[in-house]
Amino acid sequence: MNLLILKAKDISNNIACVTGRQLDHILNIHSAQKGDMINIGLLNGPIGSGKILSINNTNMSLELTLDLPPPKPLPLTMIVALPRPKMLKRILQTISAMGVKELYLVNSSRVEKSYWQSPLLSPEAIEEQLLLGLEQAKDTILPAVHLRKLFKPFVEDELLNIVKDSLNLVAHPATDIRCPIDCDTPVTLAIGPEGGFIPYEIDLLEEHGFKSTHIGERILRVENAIPAIISRLFPG
Repeated sequence: MNLLILKAKDISNNIACVTGRQLDHILNIHSAQKGDMINIGLLNGPIGSGKILSINNTNMSLELTLDLPPPKPLPLTMIVALPRPKMLKRILQTISAMGVKELYLVNSSRVEKSYWQSPLLSPEAIEEQLLLGLEQAKDTILPAVHLRKLFKPFVEDELLNIVKDSLNLVAHPATDIRCPIDCDTPVTLAIGPEGGFIPYEIDLLEEHGFKSTHIGERILRVENAIPAIISRLFPG
């Protein structure tokens, strides 16, 4: 945890109260003591520091100074075929840490129906993973995650309003076109499930303005392809 992220409900008169997982981390990993300064962020707000006023095994109180803006978000919207639950946790943390602020989890022919029943898709479970990514990257702006269980209606009815003036790419290793590098324009990136989008899905995306692209001859797992492509598009 590089940033302790607080919610507005945790703060009163510029004093914050910390309990639970975050307190355990501060005690066991940071070995923090009264008087120490730690990095603090307000969820969807500014970043700064907190001075520990008191700390024990059940709670910690902090005096806050929040005067810095969070990092700029990436100009990137991601559309990802819903992965298996174990991989979903890692993907949510990754996109959150890398600065993606808009994610659509969509159905695909190769997505198993059982994945949509996962408790990891509850708003609380999604937020938990996103917060872990923000804590790692010292960011506070929570990504928006949208669930779309029907691929064709999503593409035909919503996608044009989502992509607008962006560069629209779909990861597809069968193409000869390499992924662009260091983009200076907003990008909408679609990544399929393990095994990729089926030809019908690729064709439908291309009909709606997407260009198929690849990052090399190696076929990567989705969880590895996401940071690899983001790092190519926006090397920072």
